[in-house]
Amino acid sequence: MHVTRHQDIFVITVRGELDFDDAEDIDAAWEQAERAALPTTAVDLSQVTFADSMLLNGLLEARRRHAADGRELVLLGPLRPAVSRLLEVSGTLAYFTVAVAGTGTGAVSPGGDQGAS
Repeated sequence: MHVTRHQDIFVITVRGELDFDDAEDIDAAWEQAERAALPTTAVDLSQVTFADSMLLNGLLEARRRHAADGRELVLLGPLRPAVSRLLEVSGTLAYFTVAVAGTGTGAVSPGGDQGAS
């Protein structure tokens, strides 16, 4: 878990497998994003190989808080199969804006329609 603050974007980078054992680290990252209160929080999930409901609940809660504050939450991909499957099976993929990191194309439409540049 790594966090960085840019001019108007707070970036949370997550790698590897995420489960209940990682809850404290993820909660700490969310708290830092809340304190920063930048217009956009980007969560880089491109290197997440496994995630369970703990991540899903955190993302949904962060989305709710960001929307209430008029801020944007963006997921950075491309999303690996385990993360895509978690969002699709839970019916929550459409709740998020997914952007493909490093393409230079910026955000894609809600629901995760990841296009090529």
